[in-house]
Amino acid sequence: MSRIRTAVFPVAGRGTRFLPATKALPKEMLPIVDKPLIQYAVEEALAAGAEKLIFVTGASKRAIEDHFDVDAELERVLEQSGKMDLLKMIRSIVPRNVRCLHVRQGGPLGLGHAVLCTREAVGDEAFFVHLADDLIHSDVPCLKQMMDHYAEHGHSVLGVETVPMDQTGNYGVVAVEPEPSGAQRVTRIVEKPKPQDAPSNLAVVGRYILTPAIYDHLARTGRGAGGEIQLTDGIAGLLADEPVHVLPFSGRRYDCGSKIGYLRATVEYALRHPELGENFRAYLQGVWER
Repeated sequence: MSRIRTAVFPVAGRGTRFLPATKALPKEMLPIVDKPLIQYAVEEALAAGAEKLIFVTGASKRAIEDHFDVDAELERVLEQSGKMDLLKMIRSIVPRNVRCLHVRQGGPLGLGHAVLCTREAVGDEAFFVHLADDLIHSDVPCLKQMMDHYAEHGHSVLGVETVPMDQTGNYGVVAVEPEPSGAQRVTRIVEKPKPQDAPSNLAVVGRYILTPAIYDHLARTGRGAGGEIQLTDGIAGLLADEPVHVLPFSGRRYDCGSKIGYLRATVEYALRHPELGENFRAYLQGVWER
């Protein structure tokens, strides 16, 4: 099975839950300690073998394009100042063999529409979809775990985790059945069901490997929940044509689309930080003892 070379990052949302911070700054550029969310997402995709990065952007997203572009003036200043470690870090944000493409989503028509906008740029091959809001810390990057599953089974893969039943209305939720191979095949997927209507409490959480067949289904999908073209509805159509698997990934997920999830991620990543962790832990201990 061919490895996956392309990663899609839907980043056209306005991030209204973080206003006013996101009035001019894309929510994906909010930092977790010293790196923006979108950089964590890109690093995860690169670790899984991606070589082409496609950002689906909207208005006020120029900062994302600038972050992954070459800044010759900044590099010159760092070099002249002898700050070679910082220069090396800046140049390593995107390796030289990796291409960045930017596709504009004309309006807020949903995640399914954002993915559909990448059809020409992706071409006829399987691809990753990564939602930067869902930050996952794991020993093996989540997309790499999914890539290994895809390499073994050759079908679309959805990253999932178990959530409390009273939270199913926040996710796409799947029902699954085991295959002889040991993989879990999706039999049903529902977007944001009420607990009494949910087929399970197994939720899709911002990581996908999709075959190019998804595009035909998205092109036929009308507006669903919230008046948007839902990726979940496109996947529901795909189920009739080919297997779709789930992978309960190993790792800890932080919902950085919410303020409390963002704060949890900031604190826990700071505690893990090789330079800051010890001092930050001592600071938190002092705060707790006041």
